Amino acid sequence: MSVLASIRSQLAPVHREGFPFIGVFALVSLLLFWLWSPLGWLGVVVTLWCAYFFRDPARVTPLREGIVVAPADGRVSRVIDAVPPKELELGERPLPRVSIFMSVFDCHVNRSPLAGKVERIIYHTGAFVSADLDKASESNERNSLLIASNGHRIGVVQIAGLVARRIVSFVREGASVAAGERIGMIRFGSRVDVYLPAGVRPLVAEGQTAIAGETVIADLAAGETQRSFRMD
Repeated sequence: MSVLASIRSQLAPVHREGFPFIGVFALVSLLLFWLWSPLGWLGVVVTLWCAYFFRDPARVTPLREGIVVAPADGRVSRVIDAVPPKELELGERPLPRVSIFMSVFDCHVNRSPLAGKVERIIYHTGAFVSADLDKASESNERNSLLIASNGHRIGVVQIAGLVARRIVSFVREGASVAAGERIGMIRFGSRVDVYLPAGVRPLVAEGQTAIAGETVIADLAAGETQRSFRMD
């Protein structure tokens, strides 16, 4: 393999949602070069970061009935029982919830946690407090998806953050999705919550790094009990 081919194999493709932003940053960089070259180089750095932010790497998703994978890249910020948003119609009792916080350096393409049918998509306007705060689940702008799979119903909630101002959905109500399939994107720092069925124990811990479409966060088939963890 040539050096050039080796470099290309390590670079993730850019999602089409990022092209307008990259173009604007590149144009601004040219104008900054015209004004003062150090500012132009700063613009180049920001443009490269923008391309990095909108990366869309391929993922290898484990395929087995009952496996629930992470819908987002980032840090598992909370693993608790919480009442799901009313629009999901999952009841008023607390359900196991896994929250994954995405910083501006994480890949922001979200993926379906399991194979199933998208029964419901509800967009809810709201505030833009830090997505890392627990109250963001109720206060912030969000897009809620209800996915049905073999008698189970999973809630996936995309939550806009302090910087994010738009949630983009790639799927529609009634669509069938595969595990790990791209379902949307949140721009510039955000969070995704997954509401599991009652009695299902999460298999991840707070502080753990999740990879969308790859990290197993739960097993609906109860093939594995709740894991224990150790942090070095």
